[in-house]
Amino acid sequence: MNTTTVGVDLAKNVFVACMADGTGRVLETRELNRAGFLAWLSTLPRGTLVGMEACGGAHCWGRTMQSLGLEPRLMAAEFVRPYRKRQAVKNDRADAAAVVAALLAPGMRFIPVKTEAQQQRLAWHSLRLGWIEERTALLNRIRGLLAEFGMVVDTGAIRLRRKLAEHEFDTAQPAPIRHLIQSVRDQLDALDLRIAECDRQIAAQQADDAAARRVRELPGVGVLTADAVVASVGDATMFHNGRQFAAWLGLTPSQHSSGGKPKLGRITRRGDDYLRTLLVQGARSVLAAALRKARNTPEALTRLQQWIVTLNGRVGYHKTLVAIANKHARQVWAVLAKGEAYNPEAWRQGHDSVAEPAR
Repeated sequence: MNTTTVGVDLAKNVFVACMADGTGRVLETRELNRAGFLAWLSTLPRGTLVGMEACGGAHCWGRTMQSLGLEPRLMAAEFVRPYRKRQAVKNDRADAAAVVAALLAPGMRFIPVKTEAQQQRLAWHSLRLGWIEERTALLNRIRGLLAEFGMVVDTGAIRLRRKLAEHEFDTAQPAPIRHLIQSVRDQLDALDLRIAECDRQIAAQQADDAAARRVRELPGVGVLTADAVVASVGDATMFHNGRQFAAWLGLTPSQHSSGGKPKLGRITRRGDDYLRTLLVQGARSVLAAALRKARNTPEALTRLQQWIVTLNGRVGYHKTLVAIANKHARQVWAVLAKGEAYNPEAWRQGHDSVAEPAR
């Protein structure tokens, strides 16, 4: 069989492979279990293109295919969806055929296969985020339970924790209530320890990473953001420019242009939610610092801070946050793709740099 291209619809236990020749003509479709899929991959000719939608297990399968001499290609699901012949009909076979069509489409953009080391670094971020969400849910849950007993606490995690400490030793409260509060505080302490462990691990795993060290020099970029960006992106040169990187993070507006008339819509918010959130949070601190300096010592504002303050007065707080995050994303790309250190005064040299404000 002259198979040169394979599209795979991945799952936990059932895999559907659609095989095609070099022209894209479908030759055969197979349904395999996990063990059978691995054995079947070893029978494919070396150099066979294998397309998959990017998902949780796609990178692991991609590394396995590389070890077998195959050439895996990962694609975003939103790029594959339009190639499904009937949008109203979705099943594993239709998805596998769509993956083949998308794989052979000219101009298709592919996602590099992450290394095991990259995924290990990102695993700590995923655990940390999950435990933070669990801690927030626990605080909200106990706040609601206390309100049922007439103990209303003002918003804010610090106020709630302080209130829990007071009520735990308040002998006027019934013993079951004190026991309940003690259990919640024990769980909060355990979650705090787990989150702190993640912070230590993230700091340690990027301590000797030169790329992460350069990224940390950017304003609004801390240890978490630097490690997450380096581990997620890998090779930044796969993006042609900073705007493409910002678009990959969902920090650029959608376009509805026609007839040479550009029409920009809302920010897309596509791509990596975690990285986008970290950049927006970093932009929040940069904006607060610029506004504080504008109130106290406006003559000391840097060129970038002048742009931030002016933009905030023109478009408002939230749009300014996104614009700053977009700017930071472009700076991060320049630092990673060009291998240069951040230079806030590079704009004086008259060339495009990672410090030049957007216009």
